[in-house]
Parts: sequence; C-alpha cells; structure tokens
Amino acid sequence: MGDETELLEAGRRGDEEAFGRLVAPYRSELHAHCYRMLGSVQDAEDALQDALLGAWRGLATFEGRSSLRTWLYRITTNACLRFQDKRPRRILSADYGPAIPPDGDLGEPVTGPVWLEAYPDEETRYELRESVELAFVAALQHLPANQRAVLILREVLGFSAAEVAESLDTSVASVNSALQRARKTVDERVPARSQQATLRALGEEAEREFVDAMVVAWERADVETILGMLTRDVRFTMPPLPAWFDGRDDVGAFLRERVFATPWRMVPTRANGQIALLCYQSDENGRFNLGALNVFTLNEDNLITEITAFLDPAVVARFAQGS
Repeated sequence: MGDETELLEAGRRGDEEAFGRLVAPYRSELHAHCYRMLGSVQDAEDALQDALLGAWRGLATFEGRSSLRTWLYRITTNACLRFQDKRPRRILSADYGPAIPPDGDLGEPVTGPVWLEAYPDEETRYELRESVELAFVAALQHLPANQRAVLILREVLGFSAAEVAESLDTSVASVNSALQRARKTVDERVPARSQQATLRALGEEAEREFVDAMVVAWERADVETILGMLTRDVRFTMPPLPAWFDGRDDVGAFLRERVFATPWRMVPTRANGQIALLCYQSDENGRFNLGALNVFTLNEDNLITEITAFLDPAVVARFAQGS
C-alpha cells in the first residue's frame, strides 16, 4: 500500500502507520519551513509535531481541493504562527548589543529562546539550502510573523497568492501588500549574492582547499594565515554569549590572546548551506571535547565576512552525530 490515495483512505479509517507513510515524503521540507519561520531547530521540531497531530486529527476534513502538500503547509504554517505568539524573535549577536574590545568581558550566556540556531544541512533538500542560510533566516526574524509566512510561502515555496491567502485566512490583496513590505525588509538585510551562489562560483575543489587551509591554520594556531582569509570588517560572534568582535584587528587579538590559549581539533561539516567546522577543544588532560560549531560566511572574493561560533551544547551536538 504505497499509493497516496490508498494511504489517505487508510489514514481516514484510523490507520496511524498509513498516515505516517503518507506524510513521510513531506517531513523534511516541512521541518525546514518551521525552521525558517521560527529560527530554532527545537522549536521547529515542536511546531512540526503540533502540525502533524493537527493533520492527523483533521484528516477527515481534507477534501482534495488542493494538493496534500499544500494542505500540510497550511496546517504547518498556522502551527508556527501559534508557536510564534509564545516566543520572542530569534536574533544574531549584532542585534543583541554592540561589539566589545578583544580583552572585554565575554559575559554570561544569555539563555532562553533568544538566539538564532544553526540548521543541519541534511535536514533540507539541496535546492532549498539558500533559504536556510543564516543571513536570510536572520532577516526573516525581523518581519512580523504574517509577513514572514507570506514571503516564505510565495518566494521560497512558490505558492500562488490565492493559495497563501486561503492558508492564512486573508485576501489576495493583503498577501500582495505583505509580500511587498517583506521583500523590502529582507533585501535590506541580506547580501546581494547568496552563499550558495558564492560556493558554486568557488567550485568544489577550491572549497575543499579553503576548508583544508582553515583546518590546518586553526589547529596550528596560525593567526596570520587566518587573518589573511578574513575581510577587514569581519565579525566574530559566539551565541549564546552576548559578546562579539568587529573587525579583523579585534578578531585577530581575540584569537591570539584567548581562543588559542588551548589546542583545537577541527572537523569539516556543513550548516545552513554554508561551510562549517566542528571545533574540539583540548582539556587539561589532553582530551579533545566538542566545544563549538563555527559557521563561515564568505563574500564574492572568497574572504570570510563572518564567523558565527555556536557554543550552545544542544545546538552543537546535532552536528556531532555521526561525525
């Protein structure tokens, strides 16, 4: 029993296994949708569970006037909107406060639903990776929730204005107006070229060379080589710590004086469709323990404009599984 119609009918009769098989092909993209809406992997998982429970309970109301995929997105989007009402928007460090000097107090971790989280690449299809890049998802968080939903459904997922209007229980005119405002806000906050376009232009071989060079430099505490890979106005952020550093000179001083006080081992990975490294820090016994996930943002000259070092163990652990 693999045909969608047969699974749908079985699900309507109360067959939970059939329902699970019915929605399985859509789980990954729905999870990524929740992440774009909420900026958190954990919140995305919770919202998706709520959405799928709602779909299971409401399966008898699905009349087939739209596709199953469209119906599931409608339910999932509204689950995210309800979830958003209970949470503040997720932010990056520069939205929290000003940069500090390299010898400044790093502060205590800011806990709670505050920070934008990293997203594992395997959770989203290749063609949608551009839509989970850090800069884009961070920009989405600056939109009112309804504008965020409209932009994602129209621009990322390609739903028509009429489909979005039905999903959000509003008018086509309202959808078009919200989309126009949302585009303006996002365009002001994202680079002209996405990380996917930058990495395609770089090419797989050059990307491997770039990653290898960063791994070697970091493990050797070779600050000069690392600085040569950074733009002058690079940012180094460390959520959930509120502290961040602005500019190559301050980032270099922070690396020399504080980061490389202990040895590191680095493992290449991917996050948010971007180059990333899992960072293992040596303890006093010489054991290397997982300490951070560094996500790199590159410009058109293949220089790093931002290093986002995620330090939250719950965030980092998602990327260590199977590494």
